[in-house]
Amino acid sequence: MQILVIGSGGREHALAWKSAQDESVTNVFVAPGNAGTALEPKVTNLSLDTNNFIKVENFCKEKHVELVIIGPEQPLVDGMSDYLQSKGINTFGPSQAAAQLEGSKTFSKDFFIKYGIPTAAYASFNDYDSSKNYLDTIEYPTVVKADGLAAGKGVIICADKDEALAALDSIFKDQAFGEAGNRVVIEEFLEGEEASFIAVVSKDKIVPLATSQDHKAVGEGDTGLNTGGMGAYSPAPIVDEHIHQKIIDQVMKPTMAGLISEGSPYLGFLYAGLMIKNGELKVLEFNCRFGDPETQPILLRLKSSLVDLCLAAINDELDSYQINWTEQHSCGVVIASEGYPENYATNKEVCST
Repeated sequence: MQILVIGSGGREHALAWKSAQDESVTNVFVAPGNAGTALEPKVTNLSLDTNNFIKVENFCKEKHVELVIIGPEQPLVDGMSDYLQSKGINTFGPSQAAAQLEGSKTFSKDFFIKYGIPTAAYASFNDYDSSKNYLDTIEYPTVVKADGLAAGKGVIICADKDEALAALDSIFKDQAFGEAGNRVVIEEFLEGEEASFIAVVSKDKIVPLATSQDHKAVGEGDTGLNTGGMGAYSPAPIVDEHIHQKIIDQVMKPTMAGLISEGSPYLGFLYAGLMIKNGELKVLEFNCRFGDPETQPILLRLKSSLVDLCLAAINDELDSYQINWTEQHSCGVVIASEGYPENYATNKEVCST
C-alpha cells in the first residue's frame, strides 16, 4: 500500500512514522516533508505543489496511492479533501464546509451557541471601531482572537483595556495575521486547566484518542505570547472518566449531530481545545486536524494501526473498530528559534550536540 501525507511539520513526521510501521505499507510519501521525515525508513519526501489539487490527484493516480492523510488545516479549509474524494481517492480529512469549525472562529462560536455546546461569552467584529467600542463594555482580562487561520498564534490574552487596544491595533492596523485578522472575536477569559481532546470521527461515530495536554505560552511558567504549542504530554490527568464522558456527551455528540443536520457530516481528526475547572468544561476552540505538538506523544502510545483506523473511518466502520494503547506515558518538547512566535530565523540546523 502506498500512502501520501500532506504537510511539513512534526505532526506530519509522526503521522508518516506511524503509517510506515504498518506491514501492509510499502511507502509513505510526504509532501513536502522535512529533514526528519527524510531519515525515516519507507518514507519519501516529495517536491509536490500541494496547492495544486490536480497535481496531487495525478500523483496519487500515478503512484496508486490508496490513502491520503491531510495534516495541516489550510488544505482542509481550501477543500483538498472534497476534491480528492470526488476523484475516488481515499482521503482522511473533513470537508471544506466542516473545516469551517477551525477556519473561522466566528463560525465555530456561533455553532457552539446554536447547538448548546458550552463555551465562553463572546462578540465578533469585522472593523476596528466597533471592536474598540466594545472594550468599554467588558471585564478584564479578556481574549482577542484573529478570526481566521493563524497557525495557533492568533490568540492574545489581554490583562487590561490598553493591552486589548494594542491587540486590535496589531490585528487590524498592522495586519499581524494577514487576512486571518479581517475579523476578530473578543471573548470572556476562562480560568482553569487546558486539555486537548482529539478523536477520529466519521459521521456520528466517535473513537476518542488518548488524552493529552499541550503548553501554548512561549515562556517558562506559561508566560508570554501564545504559540502553536511548545510541547505536549499524554495522558492528561485532568481528563478523568467523569470529564471524558462529559466531553463526549456535551461536546462531541452535539457537534456531530449539528454538522449532520447542516449537511456537512464530519470525517477526520477532530480536536476540541477545552478549559476545565471544578469538574465543568467549556470549549475554547475546535481544530479540524490532529494537533501539533499533541500528535507526537499520542502516536507514540498508539499500539493499533493508524492506517486501519483512517480506512475504518473512511469506510464508515468505526463502530466495530477496537483501538489499543500502551499504558506508558509520553512527552514531546518543542525547540524553537529565538524570537518565536514573532520574528525569528528559519531553516536553521537542529544539532544533537
